[in-house]
Amino acid sequence: MKSGSNLEKVLRAGHFAFTGELGPPRGAHADEVRKKAAHLKGRVDSVNITDNQTAVVRMASWAASLLLIQEGLEPNYQMVCRDRNRLAMQADILGASALGIRNMLCLSGDHCQFGDHPTAKGVFDIDSMQLIGMVKQMRDEGKFLSGSEVDGKPQIFIGAAANPFADPFEWRVHRLAKKVKAGVDFIQTQCIYNMPKFREFVRQANDMGLTEKVFILAGITPMKSLGMAKYMKAKVPGMDVPDDIITRLQGVARDKQAEEGIKIALDQIAELKEMKGVAGVHLMAIEWEHRVPEIAERAGMLPRPVVA
Repeated sequence: MKSGSNLEKVLRAGHFAFTGELGPPRGAHADEVRKKAAHLKGRVDSVNITDNQTAVVRMASWAASLLLIQEGLEPNYQMVCRDRNRLAMQADILGASALGIRNMLCLSGDHCQFGDHPTAKGVFDIDSMQLIGMVKQMRDEGKFLSGSEVDGKPQIFIGAAANPFADPFEWRVHRLAKKVKAGVDFIQTQCIYNMPKFREFVRQANDMGLTEKVFILAGITPMKSLGMAKYMKAKVPGMDVPDDIITRLQGVARDKQAEEGIKIALDQIAELKEMKGVAGVHLMAIEWEHRVPEIAERAGMLPRPVVA
C-alpha cells in the first residue's frame, strides 16, 4: 500500500535517498524547530524527528513533526516503546496519520537510566519488532492489535533502525530479516565508521535477498573533533570507530578536525552511492543542521528529486 510519503516515492522511483535528522528542543519554543528546519529544506527527502532521545525530555515528536510540515518539510516521526503502552501507541499512530505524517520510525528507545529521569518507569509494553507489526496490521489489514476494526486506516511508510555493528555481528543480518518479516518498509542504520564491516553486513543482506524487500539507508554522522571520535569509540555502546578514523583526525590541527570529519563523511557517501543494496544515506548531523546544506552540496546530493 502506498502511503503518500515523499520518501517512499523517491525510493520506489530508484533515486538515492537523502534524509536528515532534527532533535526537538528542551522547551516550548517552536522557533527553535523552525530555525533548524530552514537548513534542511530542499536538501533532504525527509527529516527524522527524535522521540525523547537518550531518555531526555524534549518537545513531543508529533508536535515537532507538525511544525516541520508547516515549514514545507516531510517528517519521519519517531516513536519509542519506552514511554507508551499499546493503547497510547495506536492512538498516536492514528493521530499522526490524520495530521498528515506519512513516515514513522519504530524504535525500542534508550533506557531511562541514561536520561534526566533515571528512576522513571520504562513501559516497554511491546518491543520495536511488535511495533512494526502493529503499524503494518493497522495500515494493511485495518485491524488494531486487539483484532477489532480500524475505522480509517493510517497511511504510514514504516521504518526501523538497524545496528550492523553490535555483537554478535553474525546475528545482525538475521535481526534485520526479522524486521523485514514483521513488515518494515525502510531501514536506517546506526552511524557507520567501520566501512569494511558495513560492506560485509550489506553483502550478507544482499545474499539473503533482504535488500530486494527493504530499502536500506546508511547512517552517517560527521565527526566534529578528535575528542568526539575518541568518546564514541570508548563510551558509546554498539559503536565501531576504527583506529584509522582516530589516526586521520589526529593528523590535522584542532581547528581543521571538523573539516576532516566532513571529508571522511563525504568519502563514505561516495562509496555508499556505489554499494549494491544501499538505497540512500541518513545524515545525522544533530545540533549541526547548519552544515547540512554544505554537506549535501559537496556530496552531490542536490538538487533533490521531485517525484509526483
